[in-house]
Amino acid sequence: MSTRRSCGLYIVSLIAAIAAVPTAVLPQTAGLGAAGELVDPDVLRVCADPSNMPFTDESGEGFENKLAELVAAKTGRKSVAYTWYPMATGFVRNTLRANRCDIIIGYAQGDELVQNTNAYYRSTYVMVFKKGKGLDGVETIEDPKLAGKKVGVVAGTPPSANLAKANLMRTAKTYPLMVDTRTMPSMAEVMLKDLQNDVIDVALLWGPMAGYYVKEINPDFVVVPLLKETGSQMAYRITMGVRPSDQEWKRTLNTLIRENQSEIDRILQQYQVPLVDEAGNEIKG
Repeated sequence: MSTRRSCGLYIVSLIAAIAAVPTAVLPQTAGLGAAGELVDPDVLRVCADPSNMPFTDESGEGFENKLAELVAAKTGRKSVAYTWYPMATGFVRNTLRANRCDIIIGYAQGDELVQNTNAYYRSTYVMVFKKGKGLDGVETIEDPKLAGKKVGVVAGTPPSANLAKANLMRTAKTYPLMVDTRTMPSMAEVMLKDLQNDVIDVALLWGPMAGYYVKEINPDFVVVPLLKETGSQMAYRITMGVRPSDQEWKRTLNTLIRENQSEIDRILQQYQVPLVDEAGNEIKG
């Protein structure tokens, strides 16, 4: 596990940027239409990170790998082919924008680098702690029970603003947002192992990352979706990303999402992705 790329850091950093700049949601530019589209009609060409669990993995283990298989089957593609590139600066430029692939399966809504489809899931940051350690029943970062506790948080992510507001940063342990993943494991993995070893008392993480690593490290951890926070937004929509010119492709994917939402939800829930509806309620599997 220590060689896996820091899972979801591009999505997490994108969410952090969107949270910091509310005006980041820009109108979509009208595309060239089907005649100007470069989408392969026979092969689903996916832009992805080769070691980015629980999202994508070169061996096909991630939930976005499973979603790619669903998209291929439902759009009549004969196979799935990947353009592998690390989820870091230059990812979109060197994959989707270079016409080397036609879809990014998971992309946070509100970034101008891609054209977003309709969101196919909405997830949230979560709080993770051990049972029976005096935190049972805690649902918000502002809860007085967190006073004096060592809280782990990834620097620059939305929960850090709420920690600061609650005057908890003084005892917090911060983890880097971007790491050299050639030599370091996922910060989600590191943080939850620190929780297991009592280095920290609480972990604040992006839900899809937390769900996967909680199952691997300690399924008895308590995972609380941060749905009652005031201040920073904790829940975000995730879309599929395509080129701005590929309007017909976007419409095809929007139809696919609408007609196959229950199957999409089933795949996500198999990976313990916390799902949240538009009213801010957790969707139970």
